[in-house]
Amino acid sequence: MFSRSYTNLLDLANGNLSALDYGGSSGGGGGRPPRPRRMQRTLTTPGTLAELDEERAGSVASDVQSSLANDRIIVVANTLPVRCERRPDGRGWTFCWDEDSLLLHLRDGLPEDMEVLYVGSLRADVPAAEQEDVAQALLDRFRCVPAFLPKDLSDRFYHGFCKQTLWPLFHYMLPFTSDHGGRFDRSNWEAYVLANKLFSQRVIEVLNPEDDYIWIHDYHLLALPSFLRRRFNRLRIGFFLHSPFPSSELYRSLPVRDEILKSLLNCDLIGFHTFDYARHFLSCCSRMLGIEYQSKRGYIGLDYFGRTVGIKIMPVGINMMQLKSQLQLPDLESRVAELRKQFNGKTVLLGVDDLDIFKGINLKILAFEHMLKTHPKWQGRAVLVQIANPRGGSGKDVQGLKAEIEESCTRINEQFGRSGYSPVELVNRTLSSVERMAYYTVAECVVVTAVRDGMNLTPYEYIVCRQGIPGLDGGDAPKRKSMLVVSEFIGCSPSLSGAIRVNPWNIDTTAEAMNESIALSENEKQLRHEKHYRYVSTHDVAYWSKSYIHDLERSCRDHFRRRCWGIGLGFGFRVVALDRNFKKLTVDSIVADYKKSNSRVILLDYDGTLVPQTTINRTPNETVVNIMNALCADKKNVVFIVSGRGRSSLEKWFNSCPELGIAAEHGYFMRRTRDEQWQINNQCSEFGWMQMAEPVMNLYTEATDGSYIETKESALVWHHQDADPGFGSAQAKEMLDHLESVLANEPVSVKSGQHIVEVKPQSVSKGFVAEKILSMLTENKRQADFVLCIGDDRSDEDMFEGIADIMRRSIVDPQTSLYACTVGQKPSKAKYYLDDTNDVLNMLEALADVSEEVGSPEESEILSPSEEA
Repeated sequence: MFSRSYTNLLDLANGNLSALDYGGSSGGGGGRPPRPRRMQRTLTTPGTLAELDEERAGSVASDVQSSLANDRIIVVANTLPVRCERRPDGRGWTFCWDEDSLLLHLRDGLPEDMEVLYVGSLRADVPAAEQEDVAQALLDRFRCVPAFLPKDLSDRFYHGFCKQTLWPLFHYMLPFTSDHGGRFDRSNWEAYVLANKLFSQRVIEVLNPEDDYIWIHDYHLLALPSFLRRRFNRLRIGFFLHSPFPSSELYRSLPVRDEILKSLLNCDLIGFHTFDYARHFLSCCSRMLGIEYQSKRGYIGLDYFGRTVGIKIMPVGINMMQLKSQLQLPDLESRVAELRKQFNGKTVLLGVDDLDIFKGINLKILAFEHMLKTHPKWQGRAVLVQIANPRGGSGKDVQGLKAEIEESCTRINEQFGRSGYSPVELVNRTLSSVERMAYYTVAECVVVTAVRDGMNLTPYEYIVCRQGIPGLDGGDAPKRKSMLVVSEFIGCSPSLSGAIRVNPWNIDTTAEAMNESIALSENEKQLRHEKHYRYVSTHDVAYWSKSYIHDLERSCRDHFRRRCWGIGLGFGFRVVALDRNFKKLTVDSIVADYKKSNSRVILLDYDGTLVPQTTINRTPNETVVNIMNALCADKKNVVFIVSGRGRSSLEKWFNSCPELGIAAEHGYFMRRTRDEQWQINNQCSEFGWMQMAEPVMNLYTEATDGSYIETKESALVWHHQDADPGFGSAQAKEMLDHLESVLANEPVSVKSGQHIVEVKPQSVSKGFVAEKILSMLTENKRQADFVLCIGDDRSDEDMFEGIADIMRRSIVDPQTSLYACTVGQKPSKAKYYLDDTNDVLNMLEALADVSEEVGSPEESEILSPSEEA
C-alpha cells in the first residue's frame, strides 16, 4: 500500500500542486544552507513513501546568503555517472566513474573553479538499511547525491511512463493499439510526477539557491523544473533534451501535454540538438499555450509572464581526449590487423546500433541486399558488418525485431554467399571499446539508418577513428578518408554536410547511397573526411557544455534585477517577473491623491478594462454606467472612454452618460460630451488607400481559413485568431510586408498586433488622445494635477508611454499624480497594475464615492470652464 504521499499525488496530477507540499509547517526558521553532516535518506523502506511528507525541507528564500563557494553547478539526470557493484563478499559496495557517461565529460567545458555536483539514481537496488551509508560515500568521494526510488515506483516511472509513453511518442510512435506503443496510463503519470518530486527533494537538500546553477537532462525529468521553480523563484535552471521533440501534431495527442510544456517553461534555458526539435517545441508552445517566440541578435526566446525563456540549439559532441587515448591502447593495432586479415581486402560497410525498433537495422540490411542485386559487381567484394548491441531492450518488440534481422541475414547469405564470403556479418553482442574502434578503423563506410534518433554519435566516433593513429596504415601514413551514409531523421545529420543523407524508409535510394559512398573517388573521400574531422574535433563535448553554460548564464542575468513572484497551482504554476518599479495599484494611495487634486483626467480603455475580454455580451452593465455618471458628475473630472471600437457602438452603449467623453477608433473620432459633435483628429480625409488595402486583405482572407476583415470608418483590421496558429502568423507577416509595399506612399501606418494586422491613418493612437486632452485643459488654464490611465492591451501602451513624457514637457502641473495602470500582471510601460476588471471597477467605485462625499457647489463654480471664461 502506498502512503498519504502517494494519494496526495492525485492532487498534483490534477493541477493542485499546493496540496503536495513538502510537509511540515510553513512558519519559522527561514532557510539554511546544507550542513556538513551525514545526508538524510530519501526513503527508508522500499515501497513506502510516508517519509516524503513527514519532514519539510527548509524553505530557503532567494535572499539568503550562501555559505559555500559561489561557482557551482548541480547536474541532475535519471542516472548518476557512477558504476555501482556489490562486493564479492556481499559486504558493501564498490564505486567508480562511468567513463562512457556524457554527464561525466561535460565537466571538461566548465570553468576550472566551478564545482560540479551530480544528482540522480543508481543502476543498482540498494537495500534501505544501506542507503544512508551509500549516499554519504557517494557525496564524499564522487560529489554525487543519489535518489533512491522504491522498486515499484521506479518501474512505473521508468519502464512505465518514460519508456512506454514518452519514448515512443518522442520517436513518432502513436499507441494505435495496446501492442503498438504505450497507451497513456494515469497511474504511470502519477508515478512519474512523484519520482520527479523525489529528485527535487534531493536537489533541495544540497542547494544554495542564490549561487547554484541547475542543469537538468533529458525526458525523464520534464516535471522537475516546476517543483524547483515553485520553491525558488529566482533559481537558475537549465534543461537539455537528448531525445527528439516530436511535431506538434503528434505531441498534442499526449493527455498531459500542457503540464509538460508549462513545466519546461519554468526553466531559464531549454536546449535541443537541432533546429527541427526546437521548432517543434516552439510550435507546441504557440499552438497549445498561445506563446510566440522572438529572435533577437541571434538568440531565440519565449516571453513567459515577463521572463524570457531562452532556446539553445547545439548538438552534443564526443570526448576527443578520451577517444584519442583509447586509440593508443596496445590491443587496438593487433585487433585491426585481425579484422583486415578476416575481411581480406573486401570493402567493409559498418553499422553500429543498439537493438532498438527505431534504429532501422533491418532497413539497412534490406538496402544492402538491394545494392547487391542492382550492382552485382559488389557481390563477393562488399561486406556489411552489423553490430547489434543488445542493451537496447529485451521486450516483445525487440525480440520480434531480432528474429526479423536474423531471417534477413540468413536469406542474403544463402543467396549471395559463397565459400569464404558471407555478405552480412551480424554481431549480436556488446563490444569492448577496443573492438568497436577496430571495426571503425577498417570500415570504408558507416551506415546509420535510424528512423528516429535524438543525436547518435556513431558517425563522430567513426570519423575520429578513421583519422587514426600512426602505424595502422603503414609507414607512409596515407591521407585519411571516410564515408558516411546517414538517415536524415537523426540529430547529427545536419552537422555532417559531407555525408550522404537518406530517407531510410526508401530502400532503393539507400541502396544507391551505399553504392555511391564506396564507389566515390579516393580524393573525394579524403576531402569529405577532412571536412568532417575539422567539425568533430572542434565541436566536442567540452565545446557543447561551455557554450550551453555561457548561454545559461546570459539567460539568468536579470534574475535579481526584477521583482518576481509565483502564481498558479499545479503545473499551472509560473513566476511573474516584472520591473522593480511595477507594483499593484492600491485603493488607499490613489484615493489620497484623488482627494487633494483639483483638476483630474481619467482615461479608460473599454474591452478588457471595464468589461472582461472573455464575455460575449460586451454591453456595459448598470454598475459600469453608474460609475461613469458618478465620476462625470464631479466637475473636477474629465472622463474619457478611449477605445479601438467604432463610434456607433460606444455612442449607443453610453447614451445614458451625457458628460462622458468618448475617443473611438483609437482616437480618430472624438467628442467631449454626448451633446457635442464628433471631431476627426486627423488632417487626412481621403480614404482612397482603403480601395488599395482591401483587395490585398481579401486575398489573404480567402487563403486563410478562420480569418476575417473588420471594416471601420477609419481603419481596416485583419483578424486571424481563429485560424491555424502557425499559418495565421505566417500569413500575417506576409500580409504586413505586402501592405507596407502597396501603401508605401499613402498617409497610413500598417501595424501588427495580437492576432491582427491593422491599417489606419498616421498619427492616430491613444497616446495622441491623451496628449490632446491634457493640452486642452492646459489651454483652458485647468492644468491637470491628477492623471489616471487604465488599459489592458498593446494599443494602451501608447497612452502609458505618452503620459510618462508629459511631465517633462510641462503639459501638466509639476506636482501631478500620474497613474498609468495596466490590467493583469504582465510586462508593461505602465508603473501600476490591477489584477482584472473587477479590481478596476472596485477602484473606480471608490473614486466615485469620494466625489459624491466631498463635492460642493463652491468647488464646482471655481472649476467650471464657462465661469472662468
